[in-house]
Amino acid sequence: MGFLKKRVWAGLLTFFTVAVLLTGCSSQNASETSPDKLSGSITVYTSQPEEDIQKLIEKFNEEQPDIKVNVFRSGTEEVVSKVLAEKETGNVQADVLLVADAATFEELKGKDLLMSYQSPELKGISKEYYDADYTYTGTKIISTGIIYNKNIIKIAPTSYKDLTKAEFENNVIMPSPLYSGAAAYNLSVLTRTNGIGWEYYQLLKDKGAKVDKGNGTVQKAVIDGRVGSGIIVDYMALRSKKKGAPVEFVYPSEGSLTITEPVGILKATTHVELAKAFVDFILSEAGQKVTAEIGYTPIKSGVKAPEGFKSVDEIKNITYDLATLVKARQDDKEKFSRIFN
Repeated sequence: MGFLKKRVWAGLLTFFTVAVLLTGCSSQNASETSPDKLSGSITVYTSQPEEDIQKLIEKFNEEQPDIKVNVFRSGTEEVVSKVLAEKETGNVQADVLLVADAATFEELKGKDLLMSYQSPELKGISKEYYDADYTYTGTKIISTGIIYNKNIIKIAPTSYKDLTKAEFENNVIMPSPLYSGAAAYNLSVLTRTNGIGWEYYQLLKDKGAKVDKGNGTVQKAVIDGRVGSGIIVDYMALRSKKKGAPVEFVYPSEGSLTITEPVGILKATTHVELAKAFVDFILSEAGQKVTAEIGYTPIKSGVKAPEGFKSVDEIKNITYDLATLVKARQDDKEKFSRIFN
């Protein structure tokens, strides 16, 4: 009987030990995956203006205070070049990518750099704004149009074609598609748009149009009065106007070139849950309200756009087949360089 008692007690002890261990493991796993218990750091590569990405991170940290977000910021083309160079050395540093346009992400997707992640925050976002394989999702609506300085340009332009008129000679500036992802997208779309084409860019060149790095250089040149007008993304022009600059923004009659600044997670990340939390926040209603507060048109239905901005439903969007744009992107940039050499 003593032997049997020992066996029973030994069995019970083993049972309770295993139960305690399993309970501990379960609690630990819950702690690691619970969204309000995440901690660590991620690195975001972005083309967003420094002030904007920092505001977004600040709001994100109100929900996730223990996740540190490191940022590398440059023009889209330089960001992509950095990612590709890091891939070649087997040392991709970015966890999350937040840059200009879907064509850029399609290129990276083709190089197997992006992780598929179907965020639970896709509700309210049209399918046309995210990848069918969930490797990237648009975060906002950014429309390209025309900025002009009212002290220099007395007759407001209404179209892209107006920029080739005599009164705009030597008075137009545009961002370079070799630096700006938005400009590269715009180039590929406009050169395939009836009534515009490559002839338009050649005519701009002949009329003395200037090319500089990104949208920020266009913004500064027009505000300072060094150039009368420019091709620029909506938010930069409208923010400048709101701050009192003598500028106006025009949605061209031909239509607007719209990008969605998608977000995607790099396959190489070792911080998957942290990266997912960041993406989820951007796409959530709270994150989209922050997007509007910063000064962009939200991509999520039902979240109000900032004052002065057209909503996505109001914008006449000029676009083209995405696969064609991706395939032609490099050739288009090279042809542009030959025109504006």
